[in-house]
Amino acid sequence: MNHLAAIQVIIPLLCAPLCMLLRWRTGAWLIATLATWATFGVSLVLARTVILNGAITYDMGGWPAPWGISYHVDILSAFVVLIVSGVAALTLAFAYKSVQREIRPESLRAFYALLLICLAGLLGIALTGDAFNIYVFLEISSLSAYALIGMGQRRRALRAAFQYLIMGTIGATFILIGIGLLYSLTGTLNIQDLASRVEMIPTSTYGNHTLITAFAFLTVGLSLKLALFPLHLWLPNAYTYAPSVVTIFLAATATKVAVYMLLRFSFCILGQRFVFEQLTLGNILLLPSLAAILVASLVAIFQYDIKRMLAYSSIAQIGYMTLGISLNSHAGLSAGILHMFNHALMKGALFMVMGAVAYRTGSVYLSDFRGLGRRMPWTMAAFVFGGLSLMGVPLTAGFISKWILLQATLEAGWWPVTAIILLGSLLAVIYIWRVVETAYFNPRHEIEHGTEEAPLSMLLPMWVLIGANIYFGIDTSIPLHMAERAATILMSGGTL
Repeated sequence: MNHLAAIQVIIPLLCAPLCMLLRWRTGAWLIATLATWATFGVSLVLARTVILNGAITYDMGGWPAPWGISYHVDILSAFVVLIVSGVAALTLAFAYKSVQREIRPESLRAFYALLLICLAGLLGIALTGDAFNIYVFLEISSLSAYALIGMGQRRRALRAAFQYLIMGTIGATFILIGIGLLYSLTGTLNIQDLASRVEMIPTSTYGNHTLITAFAFLTVGLSLKLALFPLHLWLPNAYTYAPSVVTIFLAATATKVAVYMLLRFSFCILGQRFVFEQLTLGNILLLPSLAAILVASLVAIFQYDIKRMLAYSSIAQIGYMTLGISLNSHAGLSAGILHMFNHALMKGALFMVMGAVAYRTGSVYLSDFRGLGRRMPWTMAAFVFGGLSLMGVPLTAGFISKWILLQATLEAGWWPVTAIILLGSLLAVIYIWRVVETAYFNPRHEIEHGTEEAPLSMLLPMWVLIGANIYFGIDTSIPLHMAERAATILMSGGTL
């Protein structure tokens, strides 16, 4: 039990080379699947322990912080780890048929190894208590993600991977410079030690200017990583041309971990008072967040590649998360954190639908959805329920976080922002309805040969996520409790 925080990262790191060593391709999938389910089981135990007993600190090699590297599992990191590992477990269960269709046979073992390395990096970001290790794990996850995107079937996948490589490298460099400036100012990299030393820096000294510069580099770098408008240009191509399994995994996890990093640096290291009162991070995030909600939703309406449509929808949903942060209130922060969880559920399910449609039809263009409501009834029903959650319809998970966000804007007296949130939901109705109308009300001209439903191995994880969207839209006690506890500690100005 004492080593669970480290085991969470070690499991996928140890299983990745095993996938490469096996000559049996199905064995690589089996090892990767078992590894992801093991990490999910560990995350459940960690989350339960943190909820009942408080934060867990694990010192690597028995060296206490700040001299040694420590893992620190608090309510926020436990929440993020639960999202990442849960999505990974369901994605690998979905992957068997999809990967066989979309990845060359000789690349299957490397594909699963890279997916596990990416998972290890994302988990490490959420678990580590060391600022430089956040950067190290970020690079581990990013480098594997570039390679995974480049494995897409179309040649444009290589261009998308290269574009993501350039933008991601710029973002990572900015983050590294920001961390370096913090180290030069404080002489430590441990997050809790950093927070205590930053708090003692006078506001009218050279150190304060260094701190402002570090904040600027970190904000730009993290905005690139989480695809905040207008630094989102890498995301649509990456999600569109990547293999279906990669799109599912990255869309549901990568940007959520980037939002977590923004919260960690802004509230736990630099401090809420300094970041929001002196540097006005709320104002910095507000306009890009609102622009993301409106512009990305409008662009999504005119897309005919449905994966690309959902990619622009993800940019809009990221806007809801950062909008909650920009409010600098308990309700806004709770809504932003909760929407990380809800968006992982809804977008993971919707991209699984795209993977199933691509498996059966070989395409995800809107015209190829004609008649799919009859030919793939379970798959398209999943799209309908996932779309309802994306719109924020009551009794779905998406409604809860948007409702809390609306309440937060009303409490702040931001009536125009409230109107923009409602408008964003109405725009979501339009682009989701385009797909539903085509699938159910535009039959194909050629003779249909009965049902061509997706394999059961694809339908089961897809409907688990749909079921979670409905369940957590009715009973929100667990995710909302974790989000509110995390928001309370963040707003108190203390480290988690």
